[in-house]
Amino acid sequence: MRNFRLIIRKTSFPTILFTLLLPLSTQAQDDQVTFHRDIEPILQRSCQNCHRDGGAGPMPLVSYEQVAPFAGLIEYKTGLQDRAGAMPPWYVEKNTGIQSYKDDPSLSNEEIAAISTWAKTGAPKGDPADAPEPLMFDDSLKWKAGTPDLVVRLPDVTKEAGTPDWWGEIESTPTGLTEDRYVKSVEVIEVNDVDPTEAAGTVGGRYIFHHMLWGTAQADEQGNLVRGFSQPWPVHEVGRNPDIFDEDAGRLLRAGSVIYSDSVHLHSNGRDTTGHLEVGFTFHEEGYEPKYNASIGFIGNGVDISIVPNKANQELHAYGILQQHTKVISFEPHLHAPGERMCLEAVWGNQVETLSCVGYDHNWVRSYHYEDSAAPLLPAGTILHIVGYMNNTESNPNIPDPRNWQGSGNRSVQNMFIDLGLRVSLTEEQFLEEMAERREALNLGPNDHVVGCPLCLAPLVSPVAAN
Repeated sequence: MRNFRLIIRKTSFPTILFTLLLPLSTQAQDDQVTFHRDIEPILQRSCQNCHRDGGAGPMPLVSYEQVAPFAGLIEYKTGLQDRAGAMPPWYVEKNTGIQSYKDDPSLSNEEIAAISTWAKTGAPKGDPADAPEPLMFDDSLKWKAGTPDLVVRLPDVTKEAGTPDWWGEIESTPTGLTEDRYVKSVEVIEVNDVDPTEAAGTVGGRYIFHHMLWGTAQADEQGNLVRGFSQPWPVHEVGRNPDIFDEDAGRLLRAGSVIYSDSVHLHSNGRDTTGHLEVGFTFHEEGYEPKYNASIGFIGNGVDISIVPNKANQELHAYGILQQHTKVISFEPHLHAPGERMCLEAVWGNQVETLSCVGYDHNWVRSYHYEDSAAPLLPAGTILHIVGYMNNTESNPNIPDPRNWQGSGNRSVQNMFIDLGLRVSLTEEQFLEEMAERREALNLGPNDHVVGCPLCLAPLVSPVAAN
């Protein structure tokens, strides 16, 4: 046994005894990062909707006993922040461009640091009295945008293990809608017979639908599509989040319409799987009329894609000119396996401004919807420029063989380069009105800077005389 020497200097015995009995000082206890007080609230907000029994995540992260064994993995995944593999799957770069997005589940730098400290200090549990109230999960949580007003179930399909990718169409399905309604949001989910506890660690191992391009149209009594009004809807992709349209640009769903597919891509997930898609529509109130015309803004390049072997940081470029004043509602990069990053720039006059840069993970396709006060307001004639950054080396885990050249094509071993974001077109009067509302909402002065609104400050710097 070691010998200890206790030195007492001007201290009473009760004080010494109290100090010796404390394992840690009160200050140290206050500074310690614990599960119940510091980590559990983060998991509830950004992780547990997927990482729970019956959720899309490969393991539940609800109780301390479930979370603690994965402390190191959670530290690693959250530390990736805006690159493939990061959790939660949200890849906006926080040092570039617009930073206000709807339904942003990402973690702050302080939260990421807290998780790292917690993992490195042994994942202490802490006092259960510090825990937040547990979340209550139910089936409605499968709809991230809330319980829909109308759910349309598409036909079952079966994809056998080990079979090649399949492209084609699935049978058109009546919506059953008996009156015209304007849609506030739409969400497509896959329901299948895969046991989530046995699924692979990526979302691609859980599902069989890679994507579906789809729309709604009228059909005759035999179910054949007829000429007339048709409405394209945002593409469904594996791991995709819901689409919430601009409040003033609801999309029309006609009574008696059917959902039809226009390119369905199925892939094997390693097991025989039967599944189907469900489309959930949330409606505006009856009598609603849209103020703006909505559109899906395709910018991309399917011709000049050339990705050489064994090289990182290869750039792809594409451009589009806005023919009308435009509000950009969302930014949605679509790349394939080599894709690591995409940026969206706006070029107007002599100004070149980066609106958004996001990482890309081919397992989780994200649509980034700007907050209303941050959605870019761009004048007619603005050039939208997207830049894709491709990594065709062995450091990219999604690449099966980096020795291969890759060009444009539908398969994941080939490539696409597209922004599938949503936009609304504005008249001159609407454009001026939107900018005025932006100035008021943000309390802008003549020396402020607004990313994505090159003319917002023009009336403040150079007042326009009233008529």
